[in-house]
Amino acid sequence: MLFLILVAVAVIVYALIDCIMTKAHSVRSLSKPAWIVTIVLVPLLGAGLWFLFGRSRPTSPRGRSRPAPRHPTAPDDDPQFLRNLEAKRRQDAREKELRRKEQELRAAQEKKAREDKQKNDGDTDSEPGSQTA
Repeated sequence: MLFLILVAVAVIVYALIDCIMTKAHSVRSLSKPAWIVTIVLVPLLGAGLWFLFGRSRPTSPRGRSRPAPRHPTAPDDDPQFLRNLEAKRRQDAREKELRRKEQELRAAQEKKAREDKQKNDGDTDSEPGSQTA
């Protein structure tokens, strides 16, 4: 008889500790505090109900349940968002480099145009008959 009492107490304590250690989102049927109260107030029946209906059922062959697939909760947790962000950053860098090269080209063309104009102005001043003595 003492052995059965010890087994019953062990089952109740195990159920109570298991309930307390289980994450709130994994508990089925009732809320976690309701299961704790049920196990304490209706000891053997509450522990049995906890094992049958309260805790999550293992789905893998090793007896551990698989966590639900996580979806990104923040943009920086989303790989697709990070890929898009990186692609946008590279595109912005290419556009910035293109604008810089266009400015350099424009500046070189303007410099060449000024040099050509100065050369043409110098040629018109040194034409014969344009000098006055």
